[in-house]
Amino acid sequence: MNWRFIVPLFLTLLLCAFLMIPVGLSVTAGLTVNFFQGVESGLTLRWVAEVWRLYEGTIYLSLLIAVSCLGVTLVLGVPMAYVLAKRRSRLTRLLEELLVMPVAVPGLAIALALLITFGGFREFRMSWAFILVGHVLFTLPFMVRAVLAVLSSIDLKGLEEGARSLGAGFFRRFFQVVLPNCKSGIVAGSLMVVTLSVGEFNLTWMLHTPLTKTLPVGLADSYASMRLEIGSAYTLVFFLMLVPLLVALQWLGGPTSPRRRSSIDPNRRRRP
Repeated sequence: MNWRFIVPLFLTLLLCAFLMIPVGLSVTAGLTVNFFQGVESGLTLRWVAEVWRLYEGTIYLSLLIAVSCLGVTLVLGVPMAYVLAKRRSRLTRLLEELLVMPVAVPGLAIALALLITFGGFREFRMSWAFILVGHVLFTLPFMVRAVLAVLSSIDLKGLEEGARSLGAGFFRRFFQVVLPNCKSGIVAGSLMVVTLSVGEFNLTWMLHTPLTKTLPVGLADSYASMRLEIGSAYTLVFFLMLVPLLVALQWLGGPTSPRRRSSIDPNRRRRP
């Protein structure tokens, strides 16, 4: 028997069971007529429909904030990671460490700082954009570090020098050379940003208003003020919304079909 394979496999299955059994019980509770009687009481979609009726707005708002947060972190994080990878110095290392501060500081402290700074801007404070700012601050380090890890593992300087020798300008090098080579880091960072934004509670709990509740805040309210079946059905809705989104991101970041030959001709010599 190959114990080197069996033992890690057993530990992996044990860990998966430890994580998935509670999730399965929670999902089952959201589909049963009565949680205390279990599956014997019958299965129903009544609680799912009740969650949709009461918290439909939180689902759409969570998706909107997550997608907006992903867009902002892509626009800010990828160029930032490119600069940090290209110019390695004490200053860039210091900036990299400062960038991780929102992760080290508790979300409640970040939310309190935002409330103190922007609490006087009433319209901004009452809009979902206020929550978006907090989510961007919290998730941006994950996007930057994921892309930076990939850029640091490739010969970025050599790739850019090769493209430059073929006559490619900065934007052409960035979009046709740098971005395709750090695609895996962008996908990994995107998965982290979306999951963290959708599931963020501490920061959102302090920044939200009665009209800007997100999924985790609504889930906490449902557990605190309603039947256990409704809270469990809310968990089921959470998974049904999040899993297809993650699968779509994985599909978009998967292997692509062969494309046409690059417009950068390798036989073309650099003009004097």
